Amino acid sequence: MGKPTEVTVTAESVTVTPRDSSEYSSQCPTPEQQEEPKASKEQERYHIFTHRQKWNLVIIIGIAGLFSGLSSNIYFPAEKQISRDLGVSLSLVSLTITSYLIIQGISPVFWGALADSIGRRPIYIASFAVYIVSNIFLSYSPNYAVLLVFRGLQSAGSASTVSIGNGVIQDITPLAERAGFISFYQAIRNFSIAVGPVLGGALSNDLGFRSIFIFLFAISVVVLVLIVVILPETLRSIAGNGSYRLSGVYQPLIRYCTKEPEYMENHPGWDRPKISIHTFIEPLKLLIEKDIILQLVFGGVIYTIWSMVTATTTGLLQESFKLNELFIGLCFLSNGAGTIIGSAIIGKLMTIDFKSAEQQYKEKNQLPNDYVIPAKNLPMDFSIERARLRHLPWITVLFIVSVGLYGFTVEPSTDLIMKEGWLAVPLLLQFLIAATSNAVFAMNQTMVSDLCPGKGASATAINNLVRCELGALGVGVVQTIIDQFGPSWTFLALGVFTLLCTPIAVVSWIHGARWRVARMERQASS
Repeated sequence: MGKPTEVTVTAESVTVTPRDSSEYSSQCPTPEQQEEPKASKEQERYHIFTHRQKWNLVIIIGIAGLFSGLSSNIYFPAEKQISRDLGVSLSLVSLTITSYLIIQGISPVFWGALADSIGRRPIYIASFAVYIVSNIFLSYSPNYAVLLVFRGLQSAGSASTVSIGNGVIQDITPLAERAGFISFYQAIRNFSIAVGPVLGGALSNDLGFRSIFIFLFAISVVVLVLIVVILPETLRSIAGNGSYRLSGVYQPLIRYCTKEPEYMENHPGWDRPKISIHTFIEPLKLLIEKDIILQLVFGGVIYTIWSMVTATTTGLLQESFKLNELFIGLCFLSNGAGTIIGSAIIGKLMTIDFKSAEQQYKEKNQLPNDYVIPAKNLPMDFSIERARLRHLPWITVLFIVSVGLYGFTVEPSTDLIMKEGWLAVPLLLQFLIAATSNAVFAMNQTMVSDLCPGKGASATAINNLVRCELGALGVGVVQTIIDQFGPSWTFLALGVFTLLCTPIAVVSWIHGARWRVARMERQASS
C-alpha cells in the first residue's frame, strides 16, 4: 500500500506530493490506496455483456438516436415548398427550425433527469410516444400554426433519444472503451444528416412536404417496437452490471421467450427514487462547474456555426446554382458524410490516446499491467483532459479556415459560380466543416461524460441545452446577416469569431484538471 498523496495541479501537468495520512480520510482514493487486483477484476466485470452484445446495443440506440437529426435535416430541402403551400414567408418557415432547436435543447433536461432516475427504457418508450403523436398531426398540417406547434412537440420527443443513448453507453462501458462507442454512436446518428435531406428532397419533390411526416411516423413506429422487444434496461441502479433480473417495463419482451442466462441474480434492493422539482434542477447544477461549462460553451460555439452553415445551404445553393429540391437534398450528402467520417476518425484517435495515457500512468505509478482506470473513481492525478482533447488544436484550426473560406464559394455575385464543376468547392468545404465540427462534438461529449460519472443522460442533456440554445440563436439571425452583408463577409466573420473563442479551450486545457480535482475533493468531503 503506497503512501497517501495530495494532488497539486499546475498549468503544465498534474504532480503528486506526499502528505500526512490523517489529512486524507475524506478524500477520493488514489491508485495506491485502491486494492489493485480487486480494482482490475471489477473493471473486467464493469458490465456482463460481451463486446459484441455492447455493439449490438449501441446499434439499437444509434437507430433510435437517428430521429433527432433526421427530423431536423429531412426538413431543409422542403423549406421553400412549405412557404408556398402554407402561404407564409421563408423567414417564418425558418422560425420553425429555430423553435425546433430551442426545444431540442430544453426537453432533454427533463427527459435526461428522468432517465437517470427511473431508467432508460421507460423514457425511451414515453419519448417515442410523444414523437409518434406529433408526426400524426404534422402529416395533416392544414396551416402554419399547426406546423409550428407540433414541430416543437416533435422536437421534444426526438431530442431525448440522444441523451438517453449516451446514458446507456456510460452504463455499459468503462473509460477505455467509451470514446470508441460514443463516436460510433454519433456516427450512426449522423447517418441521418447524410440521408435526411436526400429523403426530404425526394419526398417533397414528388409527394409534397406532408409526406415527410408520414414517413417519419412509419419508421418511428418500427423503431419503438424494436425497443420494446429487444432493448433491456441498463441504468446501473436498476440493472447493475447487467446481471440483475428485470421485470415489468424494464424487461424486453424477447427475454420472455429465451432461456435466462446463468449469471442472472435478484436485485439486492432498489427503492424507486421520488421525482420532485429537485430531480430536474440537479442536472442544471453542472453548469456552475468551471471545467464543465467551458467544455460546453466552446462545443456550443462550434455547433452554432455548423448549424448556421447547414440552415442556409438550401437558400444559398438555390440562389447561386438554381437547384431543385431533389438536387439540394443530394448536396447535403457532403455534410452528412463529413459528420460520419469525422466522428469515426476521432473515435479511433481518442481510444489510442486514452490507452497511451493509461499505460504512461501505470508506469509512472508502478501499477500492475492489468490495472484499469476506474470509471466512477477517476484518479485525481490522471489527466483525463489531456487524454481526450489532444487533437482539439489542429481540428479547430481546420474548422476555422474552412468556415472563413466557405462564404466566398457560394457568393451569388461572383463569376466563380459560373465555372463548370464549381459546386464541388463549397461542398468540399461543407464536408470539412461537418467533419471537424463533429470531431469536436465527439471529444466534447466524451469529456463531459467522463466528468459526470453516473449522470450520462443528464450530462448529455446539459450539453444539448447549451449547444441547441446557442444554435437556435445563430440560426435565427444568420439569414438576416447574410441578407445584409452577403455570404462572403458573414462566414468570414464567423471564422474570426471562432478564433476569438479559442481562449475558452485554452483555459480549459490549462486549468481543467485543477478544477476537476477541486470538485472531486469537495464531493468527497461532503
